[in-house]
Amino acid sequence: MAKTIAITNQKGGVGKTTTCVNLCAALTIKGKRALLVDCDPQGNGSSGMGVSKNQRPNTYDILINGTQAMDCIVHTKYGDVIPTGKELAAASVELIDSKKREFVLKNALLSLYSDYDYILLDCPPSLELLTVNALVAADSVIIPMQCEYYALEGIVDLISSIKMCKKHLNKRLEIEGILLTMYDSRTNLTTQVANELRKFLKGKVYDTVIPRSIRLSEAPSHGIPGVAYDRFNKGSKGYMALADEFLRRSEL
Repeated sequence: MAKTIAITNQKGGVGKTTTCVNLCAALTIKGKRALLVDCDPQGNGSSGMGVSKNQRPNTYDILINGTQAMDCIVHTKYGDVIPTGKELAAASVELIDSKKREFVLKNALLSLYSDYDYILLDCPPSLELLTVNALVAADSVIIPMQCEYYALEGIVDLISSIKMCKKHLNKRLEIEGILLTMYDSRTNLTTQVANELRKFLKGKVYDTVIPRSIRLSEAPSHGIPGVAYDRFNKGSKGYMALADEFLRRSEL
């Protein structure tokens, strides 16, 4: 049965989609059956896996038109994808009057649980109805974040939101891990923030960190995950190491 992980942060530009795409690809490389579900109207998770944002049916059709999730899957050599595009931006408004609107995605994905080991949900950079649907569908959450002062402030708010969702909508929801991205060990601030996080969230911060990498930034323009675009660069090695640590923790 699949384990479903929401990859989220209310702050944009922290490597959320990069993490979702590369973790999906890294798990696939390691022989796991992985599916990326793009829940962000920007559709960068889709294009990062080499799937067009214009591909239909997609996540919008699942949420609004009742399309079967299995009919939306696109198979790639980096893992399977349920893509999305800009039409998903209207879904939050269109779902408002739906019965059990927070549970639409969860109910749609139930039919896929026996087909995958891991389902990764790429969330928008805000706590809107699309993100709430992802949190309700998820077993756990990975939070990518940069080692910056504002990120420390934001993580407190995000954890509060996750606890609220756990209390009212999804009692099994847990924090899978905090992932430090765009890591630069040469700066004192990076070290200070990392130390504060590990002190505040004992056992929840991954030992693996993802360093800044130009090659990871280049990969989406080619429609290829970084771990496949240049598997020997430091960013790709970071994500492969993350997949190993993730699997160790998940399979304990």
